[in-house]
Amino acid sequence: MSASATRLRRLASVAVAVTACGGAVLLTPPVSSNDRASGHPTVESLRQIINDPSAVVPSRTLQESALIGTKSGPLDILVVGGGATGCGVALDAATRGLRVGLVEREDFSSGTSSRSTKLIHGGVRYLEKAVFGLDYGQLKLVFHALEERKQVIENAPHLCHALPCMTPCFDWFEVVYYWMGLKMYDLVAGRRLLHFSRYYSAQESVELFPTLASKGKGKSLRGTVVYYDGQMNDSRLNVGLACTAALAGAAVLNHAEVVSFLKDEGTQRIIGARIRDNLSGQEFDAYAKVVVNAAGPFCDSVRKMANKDALPMICPSSGVHIVLPDYYSPDGMGLIVPKTKDGRVVFMLPWLGRTIAGTTDSSTSITPLPEPNENEIQFILDAICDYLNVKVRRTDVLSAWSGIRPLAVDPNAKNTESISRDHVVSEEYPGLVTITGGKWTTYRSMAEDAVNAAIKSGKLSPSNECITSNLRLIGGDRWEPSLFTALAQQYVRMKKSDGGKVVPGVMDTAAAKHLSHAYGTLAERVATIAQNENLGKRLAHGYPYLEAEVAYCARNEYCESAIDFIARRSRLAFLDTDAASHALPRIIEILATEHNWDKSRQKEEMQKAKEFLETFKSSKNAHFHDGKHQ
Repeated sequence: MSASATRLRRLASVAVAVTACGGAVLLTPPVSSNDRASGHPTVESLRQIINDPSAVVPSRTLQESALIGTKSGPLDILVVGGGATGCGVALDAATRGLRVGLVEREDFSSGTSSRSTKLIHGGVRYLEKAVFGLDYGQLKLVFHALEERKQVIENAPHLCHALPCMTPCFDWFEVVYYWMGLKMYDLVAGRRLLHFSRYYSAQESVELFPTLASKGKGKSLRGTVVYYDGQMNDSRLNVGLACTAALAGAAVLNHAEVVSFLKDEGTQRIIGARIRDNLSGQEFDAYAKVVVNAAGPFCDSVRKMANKDALPMICPSSGVHIVLPDYYSPDGMGLIVPKTKDGRVVFMLPWLGRTIAGTTDSSTSITPLPEPNENEIQFILDAICDYLNVKVRRTDVLSAWSGIRPLAVDPNAKNTESISRDHVVSEEYPGLVTITGGKWTTYRSMAEDAVNAAIKSGKLSPSNECITSNLRLIGGDRWEPSLFTALAQQYVRMKKSDGGKVVPGVMDTAAAKHLSHAYGTLAERVATIAQNENLGKRLAHGYPYLEAEVAYCARNEYCESAIDFIARRSRLAFLDTDAASHALPRIIEILATEHNWDKSRQKEEMQKAKEFLETFKSSKNAHFHDGKHQ
């Protein structure tokens, strides 16, 4: 019997027990007597807790109670913001033995962290700037990002993978230029290299990427240079960070908003925050020795709660992406054009069975729910048109969204001539450490720097150094790419027909692969629910998402609303807004059962979700003039 099959059989008995209890059981993690005596689990014990296949995250009620009041004294660190950096800070601090709380106004990854390019990259463009501008700072950024790129992929192998990216060349100078540049990218990566870059002839390139135009810019294709970067499922990686932090002992709470800071009357140092639970409307005080502001684009509004005269740290930039059908790009090969006719970068990447294309980089205002405008969508369509041999139609846009990049300006810097693509850590107000800027790829090291600053600010006493550079996230430990075969062989999908009759269905390859990659080694828990609770039906035609996932995420991943599920726990809203809209009634029905919603709450959830989907400018809900994109 294979290792994965043996493990799945062992896990199945645990999952059945958890399922039978409605997923509400909090199993005691394996902590040794020495750990109990010291008050902190050892590093190895922490790894066992996080990787324990039977562990269940504490309920939201327990997490909120851990934040309230001062029964055990103040928290060491209270994190504001549940994006990649905020959840990274919570995980880093908790695994150092510190008492940590985290609050997020909306949901984990509800902002910039779910609206990324989905790439884990070192920054080829930064390398170009470093070489031609003789800029050692840019070179350091590339070195650092390549180190973190490899680490992110290794720590969440089920959610991240290497992706080959093709760069088309339409004259021999471009062939030499890009070949040399990307070989240098390989050289800089060193031992962190994913795979070597290489040149492909024009004929080989078209075979690898059938929709690639053989003529462009009025010239014939001379070939392509293919290099490798990483790709991820960003919001599921973010949710994985939050759940891993919860298992490590952090009290993480989504849909909880900081309304004001608590200050020491004598020193005026920040000693906590007044928090509103946006689900119940109740407010409470959470005390902490240090508050870490990791609110991304909204970090300035958090800073102004402490000091209304605080100078801005954020220069917001809009990044728009669109999703097209899978036939625009082959599975397993991306297309990146480093410099279009107006100097911008454009790309087409396979992602979760569809094609993601982008991006723009333009100034924007900060808003909780940014929307792409039609000009930005048309720019992307026009740009990719120049490199494809198929007609690119506006009506093929399944979803389009905008994300806000929080480009950072250091308020303590003497000049602000260049906006930093690196991150900035600052403590302008006593007790409030702000971390902003950077990018998804470097979230872990950003979190490490923020925790180091918090330890210094609060004179905290961690039990060990940072260990997150070699810490697998929940579901990632001992995950294998072949895990889906065990799922397909051992489980069926029991489905209720429209007439109420229960019928068995095959756990087909598409569903099994999806569960394996989305949940890692915990995928069998979802498969168990699909089999034992008759929740094996697909939520949307053409997509592998199962009804069982809604129940699982409500029980185990703090999924508190329909939007939480369609946007972050699954990616339906980002992949296909029409499919997400059709799936909503069933999603709300299952969540209503899990969370005991009444009819009024269900109606409210439907209304909010419909309004949310309207912001994704697919061809179904956008008002546009086709022009040449018929």
